[in-house]
Amino acid sequence: MNLLLAEDDAVARLTLSAVLKGLGYEVTEAEHGGEAWANLQLGYFPMVISDWQMPEVNGPELCRRMRARATDRYSYFLMVTATGGKKRYLEGMEAGADDFITKPIDIDELRARLKAAERILGLRHHVQQFEGLLPICAYCKRIRDASEKWESIERYVEARSEAQFSHGYCPDCYEKYVRPQIEKR
Repeated sequence: MNLLLAEDDAVARLTLSAVLKGLGYEVTEAEHGGEAWANLQLGYFPMVISDWQMPEVNGPELCRRMRARATDRYSYFLMVTATGGKKRYLEGMEAGADDFITKPIDIDELRARLKAAERILGLRHHVQQFEGLLPICAYCKRIRDASEKWESIERYVEARSEAQFSHGYCPDCYEKYVRPQIEKR
């Protein structure tokens, strides 16, 4: 997974970038908030890790700008701050941050927070599969999936959720199809 790392302190940025790469992430580095904002306008990053205090655009402002963009793709925003406290937490949450971590960053805590972010992004993707338009055949009612294969509605939904189908008859179909068959006997 590619993530955007915005940190103006070169040593902190290079160190954190190395840790993230060691955890298996692809990292795009930004030296300040303005560069991070430019990167966000050019492409999609599922996760953004941003320092709070940076030149040009600070972390909360970067988060506000990111959230204000019209996009259907969600980015998880992890704010890094040297000072914690309720006031900072509330300000960051109001800006749209998903999570916080304080400096110095504990690698085990970071790993746990990133795994939680991955779960949330996965769940969001799962929900979006059912919110968007589904290409469905007007005749046979099969659905075309992302790999261009056609499958039954039942198979499509069961493969992407915990739903299981139980077949029955709606009142209209019962009257139109089932009752005439019963009456023929």
